[in-house]
Amino acid sequence: MRQIFLDTETTGLNPESGDRIVEIGCIEMVNRRLTGQTRHHYLNPERKGSEEATRIHGLTDEFLAGKPRFAEVADDLIDFIQGAEVIIHNAGFDVGFLNAELKRLSRQPLHTVVAKVTDTLAMARAAYPGKANSLDALCRRLEVDNSQRSVHGALLDAGLLAEVYIRLTRGQDSLVIQPHDSAEPVAGQGVETGDLARYLLPVIAPDEIELAAHAAVLTELDKASGGKTVWRSHSDQTSVA
Repeated sequence: MRQIFLDTETTGLNPESGDRIVEIGCIEMVNRRLTGQTRHHYLNPERKGSEEATRIHGLTDEFLAGKPRFAEVADDLIDFIQGAEVIIHNAGFDVGFLNAELKRLSRQPLHTVVAKVTDTLAMARAAYPGKANSLDALCRRLEVDNSQRSVHGALLDAGLLAEVYIRLTRGQDSLVIQPHDSAEPVAGQGVETGDLARYLLPVIAPDEIELAAHAAVLTELDKASGGKTVWRSHSDQTSVA
């Protein structure tokens, strides 16, 4: 599925009290690879920003005064996210602001435009209960370089979120990959069954370099999964047996 990582910056915390979006950043991913396609807009919110919000994202009223209004970029934004899975950190916040902007234009809410909305904050809380799960905290935990994040920026944060998401979802429950994301087999791609006992399969022992590389991968997986890998313990039990 086509995925869009999205982030916004705003004048404040509450769209119901009139706070508006001042920046939108989107990054596209297809088949877990970034495509290089992005959308990035600074917006004139038609109101003053709060001091706290300006301190966080650094976008002053003077800088935003000459930027386009949301109505001027709405078509481009909708076209870009149409039919995609939109992935947002703390999705309720951004979706609330986007829906408020769409409502002002008498447009349908976000969920009618996209395939689904995925909240990485909820994913992180499930994976790391009781721990800090802000984007900065996840970057530190998953070893994503966020050294350029001196202030919040929508496009920068969307890019960091894409890297965090890849590391957060690197494990999978099954190694079976269905063609075209379908549960139905594709004609001509079946595998004939037979008695494999008559085949003598060679066993190729790894050299020291390969063993070291394998150990490094296991260490990285163990760190990312919070100590949930079982390969080493399984291997130890097999060798004892």
